[in-house]
Amino acid sequence: MTWETLARLDHEHLWHPFTEQSAWTSEPPLIIAAAEGCELIDSEGRRYLDGVGSLWVGVHGHRHPAVDAAIRQQLEAVAHTTLLGLSHPPAIRLARLLAELSPTGLERVFYSDSGSTAVEIALKMAFQWQQQQGRGRRRRFAALSNAYHGDTLGAVSVGGIDLFHAVYGPLLFDCVRLEAPRCRDREQALAAAAVETLRTHGEELAAVIVEPLVQGAAGMLMHSPAFLRPVLEAAREVGALVIADEVATGLGRTGTMFAMEQVGLSPDLLCLGKGLTNGYLPVAATLTTERVYRGFVGDRGRTFFHGHTFTGNPLGCAAAVACLETFDAEDTLGHVARRSDQLRTRLAPLPDRCASVWEVRQQGLMVGIELRGPDGTPLDPAQLTGQAVCLAARRHGAVLRPLGDVVVLMPPLAISSAQLDRLVDIVAAAIGEVGAG
Repeated sequence: MTWETLARLDHEHLWHPFTEQSAWTSEPPLIIAAAEGCELIDSEGRRYLDGVGSLWVGVHGHRHPAVDAAIRQQLEAVAHTTLLGLSHPPAIRLARLLAELSPTGLERVFYSDSGSTAVEIALKMAFQWQQQQGRGRRRRFAALSNAYHGDTLGAVSVGGIDLFHAVYGPLLFDCVRLEAPRCRDREQALAAAAVETLRTHGEELAAVIVEPLVQGAAGMLMHSPAFLRPVLEAAREVGALVIADEVATGLGRTGTMFAMEQVGLSPDLLCLGKGLTNGYLPVAATLTTERVYRGFVGDRGRTFFHGHTFTGNPLGCAAAVACLETFDAEDTLGHVARRSDQLRTRLAPLPDRCASVWEVRQQGLMVGIELRGPDGTPLDPAQLTGQAVCLAARRHGAVLRPLGDVVVLMPPLAISSAQLDRLVDIVAAAIGEVGAG
């Protein structure tokens, strides 16, 4: 099909996620037809740096030979078979790998298909486990302000971003909210307040859920282990389980395989998604301890009745095994450390060079560049300044996606030094152009 035909059919039939459709249909669409390494290729053959890792899933880059080969090999065996009452080698191998790589004590793996469902499963497991321990009063969850944990109703209930979630209020369950820091100098006071709140509501809580170190969808808001550790220790003291949502922060993105390694505490449940298959196929996982798992073993009434047809799909599990094995084969974490340092150095001058850059926030290869007025006042959301910067960056050859007026950089972990320099140059030029305009 020609670009014109594809564009027309897109505007006639597709409903794009997290996209204001009238704005989308008023502009010519960028149609990605191919990809290679850290670049996307549109239907006209133009190349773009994948500055957000195809929505934060990029680990080893597009068309990675090890992942490609794993999927082809699995196709020669079986493309799909259920895990309901059966098993298969890729699911077993992946579960073992995840147990070996994850924080201490996480030995059991339950598969799903997205970060939202990984969180939904963790919430249901925590609730049911508490009930089956005879703790009937523990029916509530605690979560941070500005949280984002996905789009299914349980995940939305523990979310805290009104723009995304407010309309669904009548459908959601109540949540104890803990204020998350927006700057490091308030962390100690907010941690103390959160601990006090947990002690007040302790007997009601089934679990506390957090995005460790970085609240991604909130605009790359950062907090340190010094804030999070006392909060999670207090959760344990009052009998609540700890759920770490590492859908965005896991698999090397923050500089360690899991952000909870930097916190220095193993959660009771850990949620993974996004980059687990290098972005190839929808596979997610909820990991938990033998203690939690044993709470569901026994008579039929204790069974965890959850799952879907494609839980633990063999092709997806094979891709995930290859993705995880590539971390060692290519020293991915060492590469992330080097690129993180380079990125920090390159971004440091940006607030002085661009008057509209109010703050640069970074943890590993997760970056948020917040745009504000010269006096520090927030910009008018109706002006869509962040979106304008991303469109300008596209003209220079990089695909980005903003969170309001926060320009996000989440490149594939495998991005080269030269590509990273080019990406920063493009972002600086785009911010300068929009500011000048």
